[in-house]
Amino acid sequence: MTDFLIRKFVPDYEKTGEMRVRSSYGKLSSLVCIIGNLILFAIKLLAGILSASVAITADAFNNLSDASSGIITLLGFKMASKPADPEHPYGHARYEYLSGLLISVLILVIGVELFKSGVDKILHPAVSTFRWVTAGILIVSILVKMWLCVFNRKLGVLIDSGALKAASADSRNDVLATSAVLAATVISHFTRVDLDGYMGVAVAVFILYSGVGLVRETISPLLGRAPDPETVQMIQEKIMSYPGVLGTHDLMIHDYGPGRQFASVHVEMAAETNILESHDVIDNIEREFLAHMGIHMIVHLDPIVTSDPVVAELRLFLADVVTGIDPALSIHDLRIVPGATHTNVIFDCVVPAGCPIPHADVCHRIREAVTASYPHHFCVITIDESFAPVQK
Repeated sequence: MTDFLIRKFVPDYEKTGEMRVRSSYGKLSSLVCIIGNLILFAIKLLAGILSASVAITADAFNNLSDASSGIITLLGFKMASKPADPEHPYGHARYEYLSGLLISVLILVIGVELFKSGVDKILHPAVSTFRWVTAGILIVSILVKMWLCVFNRKLGVLIDSGALKAASADSRNDVLATSAVLAATVISHFTRVDLDGYMGVAVAVFILYSGVGLVRETISPLLGRAPDPETVQMIQEKIMSYPGVLGTHDLMIHDYGPGRQFASVHVEMAAETNILESHDVIDNIEREFLAHMGIHMIVHLDPIVTSDPVVAELRLFLADVVTGIDPALSIHDLRIVPGATHTNVIFDCVVPAGCPIPHADVCHRIREAVTASYPHHFCVITIDESFAPVQK
């Protein structure tokens, strides 16, 4: 069924890297979810009214919130597909994140209201009427939500969309919540123990918990979430595969929405190499990252003196010193400036975010190690904070 819908409503569905195709996937998911959840809301609301069950009614309004979320997702994908303009040169892809944030807030609002209804039912219990047709409706709802979960998950994987993966997780949560409501309804009927209000509260708490998680997930990229270590390692390994590249540092990746990533990096190459040859390698790196990964990469060239054995020896020595302090530390941009009374050793030391060692202590320990082995050398250290996490 999913493959049929994709082939029917997504033109050029194989070209998942193109923004227009991505937008078509998002619209398909949104429309299917809107229609499915509106149908579920209508039949569950009827079942809740007939059985006087606040838990079933709560579950019905949860489906209504899911339909509203589908509308917001639809608008988000539509606005995210707008091309860049003079006021927004990086495009509008972050609208997808904003729509997800709005959905998360709506889920929290619904959760609060349902929690209040459940508490009121506990404080003022009313008899719920059990009907097998009600149980049948809930079973149908569970089956529909299971299909929506699989449907959104497949689309989310195809276009690597966090919004659609979240919609899949939300459907999965609804399966669990509706199953709990069904269980409470059956138990209450056969044991005469009224669990309706308590289950309504439980469903509300579950919705609130999911809403908080979604808020965190959607706010994170808007605040500038760090790229995952696997992506950082893959980028570094790809850059190191180019001829003449000796090292990389200062990698920064900026996310302006799905498919809109910009990055900058410093690439170390031998200072003795012809500058035109080095520049050609850098051009190739930038062009191929854009063509094959969709990343707008800016590369800065750092010339490294490789013909001077003194510099090479000191670079290896400093690398051993900093990794001895913390394996995540590294150095770059090493320069040696000899003087009449002492030699300045100038370099940057990269300290990752969250390093437990204070920056002043890092500098002190490096200077102590250098002075012990090179008494007439003085370290001029610039602490350089890393914006790209390393893989552990």
